[in-house]
Amino acid sequence: MNAALLLIVGIVILIIGYVTYGKWLADQWGVGEGNLETPAHELEDGNDYVPAKAPVLMGHHFSSIAGAGPINGPIQAAVFGWVPVMLWVLIGGIFFGAVHDFGALFASVRNKGQSIGEVIATSIGSRAKKLFIIFSYLTLILVVAAFASIVANTFTATFDEAGAVDLAASAANARTAMISILFILIAIVFGVMVYRRNASLAVSTVIGVAAIVACMAIGYNWHPLYLKGSTWMIIVGIYIAIASVTPVWILLQPRDYLSSFLLYGMMIIAVVGIVGAHPSLEIPAFTGFVDSAQYGSGSSLGSLFPALFVTIACGAISGFHSLVGSGTTAKQLDKETDAKPIAYGGMLIECALALISLCAVGYIWAEYVPGGVTTPTAVFATGIARMCATIPFLSGAENVIYSMLILAVSAFCLTSLDTATRLARYMFQEFWLEPGQTYKDATGVKAVLTNPYVATIITVVLGVALGMTGYAKIWPLFGAANQLLAALGLLAVAAWLGKVGKNNKMFLLPMAFMLVVTIVSLVQTIISNVTNAVDMWNWIRAAIATLLVVLALVLAVEGVQTLTKKKNA
Repeated sequence: MNAALLLIVGIVILIIGYVTYGKWLADQWGVGEGNLETPAHELEDGNDYVPAKAPVLMGHHFSSIAGAGPINGPIQAAVFGWVPVMLWVLIGGIFFGAVHDFGALFASVRNKGQSIGEVIATSIGSRAKKLFIIFSYLTLILVVAAFASIVANTFTATFDEAGAVDLAASAANARTAMISILFILIAIVFGVMVYRRNASLAVSTVIGVAAIVACMAIGYNWHPLYLKGSTWMIIVGIYIAIASVTPVWILLQPRDYLSSFLLYGMMIIAVVGIVGAHPSLEIPAFTGFVDSAQYGSGSSLGSLFPALFVTIACGAISGFHSLVGSGTTAKQLDKETDAKPIAYGGMLIECALALISLCAVGYIWAEYVPGGVTTPTAVFATGIARMCATIPFLSGAENVIYSMLILAVSAFCLTSLDTATRLARYMFQEFWLEPGQTYKDATGVKAVLTNPYVATIITVVLGVALGMTGYAKIWPLFGAANQLLAALGLLAVAAWLGKVGKNNKMFLLPMAFMLVVTIVSLVQTIISNVTNAVDMWNWIRAAIATLLVVLALVLAVEGVQTLTKKKNA
């Protein structure tokens, strides 16, 4: 299969889906009707509820939802062949993931920017809300664990047997670490200038992008930090703890906005590389219904069902997106009509990134199969950089492009970490509070537990501790929990739409499918961890998976009963 043809056909289909199905959804739900004031204006507080211009909010939302998911998932799932991956990315993205994201953001905006948990409380019941918060919090802990581990891996230095740093092998990671640190400082300055000095967004953007280029040049040539993975995990933990309690205008909005330019730049370079090289992908169209562990790292994903639909998480549908949409994006939405391009459109851009990842692994398939290059971020960067190197005017830039791509992936993971930690803090606080209460209203033990700093520290310690076991051991559990969360998000929005008298039928099939897929996957995870237990982490992962299955089943039963009552009423 020609890589350029695969990518172009895929992008055309995604655009058609946005223009047609996206518009139909907006019409069905009445998005923008009545010119209602959004929660960002109605409840503006200068901390969490802050109106953001559409390009800025698009940068935050997309940077937050992207993470490493649309890169890791398709690359790992490529063991089943390019046809299953492409079909699920396109079908899942247009009819499952984008519907889920759009619906979650819209429901939250119509409920004062409250979380999906609160939407469940008003649509299904208070007990369902409590169960959903527990489920969401566990999933967010897995997000923090997986992405913190991935970020630390992109920063970690390589040491030889004597404990000395291998400078040549560690250079790329050291560059990424240094540039990332400089990037955070630039974001803070950008936030102060735009939100406190009222500087022009256009002028600030040009200066900010130029500063990113300068950071890359500095970090590429000066990168003195060569640290172990465990040290970086602690540093990342401290960073996300601070980032999750600061006002969104200081770091969250500006960093995510500027990060989006890294993403757009990365995607443009990738498209140039794929179209310019237009190679025939070595990856088979279909390898079989069972992964025989002969590809990649040698560890089998198992059968195509449910592995394909769990492994390709953010590239087709992701429950984490509903938490982002209802947790931070809804509190910053300037106009209700911005929801379609930001939520539905943002998901489809992520699908395009998933297709780019598929092209990358297909290009270096000969090295991926025997286990030569297996880490998804390295596979992605290596494939795209080598394709670019075949183009005459980019022939000498392979190392620079590789470093830039690794940096971009790391930046996405950090933005997802920022957002996930903040969302987990919201969820932890919300669990202990009564409807309408804030942490300032709590007393006794609840006053301690709902304190933003306490809630953040608990979240970070749990996430980083679990992340130290390695992302490879966490990813299957994260994937299943994330997709199960998507099923519950679909259920919540369907129940709310039914309550307000809007068409919710587009949610029913995706919800049922994702429930079956993810419960089967979690049961497999439980069996695998129990039968192959070698340490306490196997039992912890099995316990988390069991709890997630029980919570999901109870919520599903209550949700279906609610939907049935609405239908019969």
